[in-house]
Amino acid sequence: MPLPESMTVVEAQQAGGPDVLVPGNRLLPSATAGEVLIKVAAAGVNRPDALQRAGSYPPPPGASDLLGLEVAGTVAACGQDVNGLSVGDAVCALTPGGGYAEYCVAPAAHCLPIPTGYNMIQAATLPETFFTVWHNVFQRGRLASGETFLVHGGSSGIGTTAIQLACEFGARVLTTAGSDEKCRFCESIGAERAINYKTEDWPAVVREVVGRDGVDVILDMVGGDYIQSNINALGLNGRLVMIAFLGGSKANVDFVRMMMRRQTITGSTLRPQSNEAKAEIAQELLEKVWPLLENGKVKPVIYETFALQDAAKAHALMESSAHMGKIILRVEETRG
Repeated sequence: MPLPESMTVVEAQQAGGPDVLVPGNRLLPSATAGEVLIKVAAAGVNRPDALQRAGSYPPPPGASDLLGLEVAGTVAACGQDVNGLSVGDAVCALTPGGGYAEYCVAPAAHCLPIPTGYNMIQAATLPETFFTVWHNVFQRGRLASGETFLVHGGSSGIGTTAIQLACEFGARVLTTAGSDEKCRFCESIGAERAINYKTEDWPAVVREVVGRDGVDVILDMVGGDYIQSNINALGLNGRLVMIAFLGGSKANVDFVRMMMRRQTITGSTLRPQSNEAKAEIAQELLEKVWPLLENGKVKPVIYETFALQDAAKAHALMESSAHMGKIILRVEETRG
């Protein structure tokens, strides 16, 4: 079946709030060497999308200016030098951008098979979140079985993924969340203790649960005043991994404890990393995490889905922080 010349997309008319996202029409992108063109069925909504929409997270050189860092769908065309994928294959993919559209280009090495038993909506929850958690918690943070792990924002897409994976790999998991309902939910998916940061002193609760030695690994997307509290909550040889700064990227920090306790502070952003680095993450996910998805030990948490043309509503929900788990755009239903 021939490909159409144009496609429906959602684009940001200018930098701003969710209301700048509007449907549009563009020519189909073309897959170059090492890339595939994906007929998109569903696309994930993530915090970096909101940052790009607001004008503070520009796409890397050569990437689409459209939002959307993860999709699920079927391969519609293959560029040169693509091995292991064929037209018609069902995949989910980490993309450099362009996911809020009916068709999207992605490096073939960043595509993963749809886990057995998963539909497209479920598969679209996986790439951005699982790539981020695997790289930061297990590669950079080196979380190991028997260690103690604290993840902030446990009810987010990142949080729900980190809780489940850490539990499956033998860690003891604590988390913070912004309501009692969210805390109960986090505990239902494996957290030993979820702390309501609005009503509880989370550093004090962490000390109560794990003792004065502190936790081994912290995954934080808050920053700001949390940075010093995180250092104080880390134990000997503890690792603090930063992936965002919702509370600000600057803080007045006393590093003496870090030195005395031989702690490590690190962090990363996923999008600017090389294609080779992201391909390595994809391979590790396929080998170590995809079996957990297929046997039901780890499950995606979906809060709500929206039609592609309602992306503005999806962004408003995400920025309200009322959700627990992932928000997904349904793309395939836009086609006539």
